[in-house]
Amino acid sequence: MPARASTSNRAPARGSGSTRPRSGSTAAKKRPPAKRGSTAARRPAPKRTQSTLAGSLWRGATGTWGLLARGAGAVARSVARPEEAEPLAAEHRRDGVGLAVLGLAIVLGAATWTDGIGPVGAGLADAVRWAIGGLTAALPVVLFLVALRLLRHPPHPEARGRLVIGWTSVVAAVVGIAHVTGPDVSPDDRTGAGGLLGWAVGSPLTAGLGSVVTVLLLVLLAFFGLLVVTATPVHQVPERLREWADRQLGRDDEDDDDLEFYDDEDEEPAPKARRGRKSAASEVQDTLDTGVIDHAAYAEAPQAVAHEPAAEAVPVAAAPARRAPMPVDRTAPPEDLPPIEEPEQLRIEPVEGTYTLPSVSVLRPGTPPRAKSKANDVAIEAITGVLEQFNIDAAVTSYTRGPTVTRYEIELGNAVKVEKITALTKNLAYAVANDNIRILAPIPGKSAVGVEVPNTDRETVSLGDVMRSQVAKQDPHPMLVGLGKDIEGGFVCANLAKMPHLLVAGATGAGKSSCINSLLTSLLLRATPDQLRMILVDPKMVELTPYDGIPHLITPIITDPKKAATALAWLVEEMEQRYQDMRATGVRHIDDFNRKVERGEITAPPGSERVYQPYPYILTIVDELADLMMVAPRDVEESIVRITQKARAAGIHLVLATQRPSVDVVTGLIKANVPSRLAFSTSSLTDSRVILDQPGAEKLIGMGDALFLPIGAGKPIRVQGAYVSDAEIEAVVEFTKRQAEPEYREEVFTAAAGEKKEIDEDIGSDLELLVQAVELVVTSQFGSTSMLQRKLRVGFAKAGRLMDLMESRGIVGPSEGSKARDVLIKPDELESVMFTLRGGQL
Repeated sequence: MPARASTSNRAPARGSGSTRPRSGSTAAKKRPPAKRGSTAARRPAPKRTQSTLAGSLWRGATGTWGLLARGAGAVARSVARPEEAEPLAAEHRRDGVGLAVLGLAIVLGAATWTDGIGPVGAGLADAVRWAIGGLTAALPVVLFLVALRLLRHPPHPEARGRLVIGWTSVVAAVVGIAHVTGPDVSPDDRTGAGGLLGWAVGSPLTAGLGSVVTVLLLVLLAFFGLLVVTATPVHQVPERLREWADRQLGRDDEDDDDLEFYDDEDEEPAPKARRGRKSAASEVQDTLDTGVIDHAAYAEAPQAVAHEPAAEAVPVAAAPARRAPMPVDRTAPPEDLPPIEEPEQLRIEPVEGTYTLPSVSVLRPGTPPRAKSKANDVAIEAITGVLEQFNIDAAVTSYTRGPTVTRYEIELGNAVKVEKITALTKNLAYAVANDNIRILAPIPGKSAVGVEVPNTDRETVSLGDVMRSQVAKQDPHPMLVGLGKDIEGGFVCANLAKMPHLLVAGATGAGKSSCINSLLTSLLLRATPDQLRMILVDPKMVELTPYDGIPHLITPIITDPKKAATALAWLVEEMEQRYQDMRATGVRHIDDFNRKVERGEITAPPGSERVYQPYPYILTIVDELADLMMVAPRDVEESIVRITQKARAAGIHLVLATQRPSVDVVTGLIKANVPSRLAFSTSSLTDSRVILDQPGAEKLIGMGDALFLPIGAGKPIRVQGAYVSDAEIEAVVEFTKRQAEPEYREEVFTAAAGEKKEIDEDIGSDLELLVQAVELVVTSQFGSTSMLQRKLRVGFAKAGRLMDLMESRGIVGPSEGSKARDVLIKPDELESVMFTLRGGQL
């Protein structure tokens, strides 16, 4: 419709105001000859007739072409107007470039290797041959590989500068060497086998240094270019080559005998038959890349993995009627990332400034995963023996080996109660000679009972493997942290911004400190100081010392519990300030506020001296909550509860860690507002119930073995925590310190001192009692002096004084004899009243 409108608007101007299209077009065709009247008058009459006819045909053709062009332009403009057009996505642009390079490879290949090419292709090949000489014959192959790379991998804009430098060095070196060492293409061609580019690179060097020295220098230049392209320092070349050789040959060849696990009665080595067609390492890597399992080979339906598909459950031949076992070889590295790939944190949206994120390459890989071991055979026989002894119609059908624990799946026969398996917990523990077994009845998402038995040969899960996994790649959020591996071998990551708060608890030596180190290192790898600021509370004084001086800190590392309580109080004020700005600008989340500020859609009110700036995320990590609760329990609990209740939309998050998960440390209010839990090994069932509200943590085996219960999950996930060494932490921290200096905020500790001076004089030392009284009266909507006596355990005089203080502040109404006073404040106004009582100003 817009195209027709634009055409009709132009027609009257060209048709002398005629409303009929045919008349307008005829007039338009007759007008141009009239302009040539002077030329036509000097020619003979017959020639004028022929010239007029030919000119009319030419003008008619050109006019028709112009009309079609204007119509097509109008249609294009109406379909995609500049102000309404959607920009082409980066993925489509990269696909277009890849297809264009592939087309160029086809044209050059046809022109170079065959004779079936037209003049345009031949001219293009001649131009390329003039530029790079005899290397034109290999160029189509190179272009094909480049196109394949562009089509298969996502874009990395931040790596373009490095890649341009590296490939320029490689190309210059190759064409220069070809010019020096290769023969001339023709006697008249002075550029030689390297073309014009090779002549420009090689001729000056050869004239000044000689051919031999020139070749050596160009070889060094090519080597430098390869190092830059692959992001490999010279000292890491042997390690990279060793890793590449391991990937090609497979790791832990000495365990090949363990992979020959087959039924004694069948005597058929099924794994070797499978590996005869394709290596087991390739099978596992294909599973990681595509998530597709070969059902004909494994004879089992793929299980639903909540995170990253890494390993299929290994079937077990428990009876002659069942198929032979088919273990999956997990000896290959879980992530086969080529060195050319830059660290995953480069996928994060760049932030203005010169800050550079550390490289994931500083984190070393962990122990290669294994499909099975002889200990698994022993455990299967033990579990099967217990089932036969108690005459239970059930069998071990498969198992999944994780880094720490192997889960054996038991399928029940008809009319067999699940309780019969769970009642054999102690018998199964006795049979496998391990008292730390755990039974899942049933396994989530499966019609099977799981028996989790610790491995005698544990694997080390490296934080580097977790951060290089597909799970970490797919989420570029700066608050994403690596936790470890689950029992299926899949990598587990978590976004702290979505938790939104995390409680970490466990006994001494269970792995809590390693978990905190993994969280902090993950954040330093992915978040800049403009994106994330931290408050670190370390009452132990030594746990978080390595992170002192990082540019993300708001304050120096806090070791005094009283200062920690003050910092939490300041965090409450910061939260209130953010909410006031969000309310004034009409947004509901800090991400929306930052987005509008960056786009310039939000400005400060007229007359205000403030300038809106994007708010960074704030993460507070308390390494030992018990020490804070001993020094200032009321202040700490109140601040934590207020933050955990409201701070999610404000971008403020808490990680609370403790090795004493008792009810006086992890109170009911704290638990109610911290929905995500990470429980390491505990010393008792009671502690497990405090952390997870269910048993299970007391059965963990320590050293990073944990149960992760994220927000919204029905059952916890068993995770082997990621390990990061002190040397790796030091390397990451030193890199961040070289990038920027910390900008401490002095008002964190000065705001609380000023707050105490603003408390009303008539309250005096009764502030805490008054706060409790207000909370009781407002939440219950019942203003009774006798209730305050009972609940607060105070005398009648003190209760009456508290009631008078509330009346003077408009919280309750005047006394009406023996009747309860009217409560004038609603429960949703309680937080603002509390803030005012403590000296704050709204």
